[in-house]
Amino acid sequence: MPDAVPHETPGAPRPGPRSTFRRWRARRPFWGGLLLTLGGAEILLTEKASLKVVLHIGMQGLAGYLLPTLMVLCGLLTLFSPAQRLFYSLTGVLLSLGSWVTSNLGGFFVGLLLGVTGSCLTFGWLPDQEPRPGRRERRAEAGRPAPTG
Repeated sequence: MPDAVPHETPGAPRPGPRSTFRRWRARRPFWGGLLLTLGGAEILLTEKASLKVVLHIGMQGLAGYLLPTLMVLCGLLTLFSPAQRLFYSLTGVLLSLGSWVTSNLGGFFVGLLLGVTGSCLTFGWLPDQEPRPGRRERRAEAGRPAPTG
């Protein structure tokens, strides 16, 4: 009588949403786009801070809201359109550095550093590299059994 559960080959990706997300993430500069998006979101949140240390420049602080909004947009476009990553990363680093003057010192340095780091990661991402093998694949190649649990 055949087994009800098919045997999995070691190193083969498991079907399901997690493996689908991993394949999607491997084909784009995921961490760079995520950090750039989070940096812009953090700067936008500090614009609404109830602190008295708020710096606005321009018409009613328009630049203080425009730059982080464009940072979030560049980060999302990096995630969903990785072919244009060089343009988005260069624009993102310029917007991040511009937020120093327009948006509470770049979201009190946190948003500025997240944006610059994400832009640099995006700029340095190479699309034609093979994805790194996972821990299970490396253990299978070494001949060690994979841990359970």
